[in-house]
Amino acid sequence: MSERDPIPLILTAVASIVGTVGVLWYYGYVHFAKPEDALLLSEFTMLKTIPGEDYRVSLKPADQVAQCIDGVLVLFDTQQKGLTGVLVDDRKRAVRCTGQETPQLQE
Repeated sequence: MSERDPIPLILTAVASIVGTVGVLWYYGYVHFAKPEDALLLSEFTMLKTIPGEDYRVSLKPADQVAQCIDGVLVLFDTQQKGLTGVLVDDRKRAVRCTGQETPQLQE
């Protein structure tokens, strides 16, 4: 038996992996996220409204706009076009919405 040089096999394997990742990225199956692509859930706070009590919010609107799509609350960023995301809780569960109606207490 003759010994084979492992360097061409290693280079072929590395080139195959890099090529596969490159093709998947080109066709949109792989996305390399940048820090500016994500907003942390901790940047949002829910203000609980209690009847009869006042609360204050800024007059300047946020950079995000929310819309109910297929029962899920989707945020659209107005500063970075094309940046969208689903609002989730700490367990990565999507925040649901029920259209434009105000939820009523079930008795």
